[in-house]
Amino acid sequence: MKFKIAVLPGDGIGGEIIPESVKVLNKIGSKFEHEFMLGYGDIGGNAIDSKGTPLPQDTLKMCEDSDGILFGAVGGPKWDDMNAKVRPEDGILTLRKSMELFANLRPVKIFPALSSASPLKEELVKNVDMVILRELTGGLYFSQPKKRWVDDGERYGIDTLQYSEFEISRILRVGFELAKTRRSKLTSADKANVLQTGRLWRELAIEISKDYPEVELDHIYVDNLAMQLISQPERFDVIVTENTFGDILSDEAGVLIGSLGMLPSASLAYSKDESKQNRVGLYEPIHGSAPDIAGKSIANPIGIILSAALMLEYSFGLFKEAEAINRAVNTVLEMGYRSADITSEKGKFISTSEMGDLIAENI
Repeated sequence: MKFKIAVLPGDGIGGEIIPESVKVLNKIGSKFEHEFMLGYGDIGGNAIDSKGTPLPQDTLKMCEDSDGILFGAVGGPKWDDMNAKVRPEDGILTLRKSMELFANLRPVKIFPALSSASPLKEELVKNVDMVILRELTGGLYFSQPKKRWVDDGERYGIDTLQYSEFEISRILRVGFELAKTRRSKLTSADKANVLQTGRLWRELAIEISKDYPEVELDHIYVDNLAMQLISQPERFDVIVTENTFGDILSDEAGVLIGSLGMLPSASLAYSKDESKQNRVGLYEPIHGSAPDIAGKSIANPIGIILSAALMLEYSFGLFKEAEAINRAVNTVLEMGYRSADITSEKGKFISTSEMGDLIAENI
């Protein structure tokens, strides 16, 4: 089978980790007789430098014409001007919004070989297996007004938190559908005690739950969830929440497995019945551009490699191939090989490219 993939390395370590996911995809292609046709595009800071915009039209068009999008990271000190009219992050935000990629799935599952890499006690994390489902195109990051101004010498800033019934309902339904395929437990995180959007969120969750009697729904305030993610992580199956909360919680979840470098994500669009995703999705590790380690060949490529596996599963329907990647990652970790962020006294430290080579070899 043939698939078109838009590849967006971006900034920082994006250019170092993306080639490792391509190695793995090439191995999958040769072993399972698929052809992955790759097109490369600029996004983020490098796109600002070369084309004056964080998301050039040719990059957006290539993404729209592809079957899947593989994305590295954006941002860095070079573009860290808080007063700049455009920022690298605007590129990925615009891409998500333009393609209506509103459902962000972030699987959090411990690899047995890394249970000791977590700063938490091993008995707390050894059975962790959850998905954090984040609404991705609404809330504080997108709602208007959003501005800064000066009045009588005093500086002000405003961001708006707004959600419609439609936006909340569609992500909740994705959460219920996802829970049905797992352990049938859905945790809805909100701040209904102080936020009107949180009250609407909880109200809609209760209404929609009537269509899913087989799914156990529980509600939790997001600050309580932040605590329980650390104290009782095994209790969670699918967590669904709004944009800002999901961004923070999924980074916190990286602690459970020892490193953000291990966590993949999938950003998907769904059709109007919310239970069927469209083919195109955007796949990326949840870490940032990590400019402090860029160019040192020590970045962990496992997050982007596992993101490629999610692309095979969710966008291409290649379940055996996705599982082959997951098994290869597990094999390499069981052999004791580690990137810098997950190195232990017993681990064998290897570079970014060596990790990619080993995972590809074990497919």
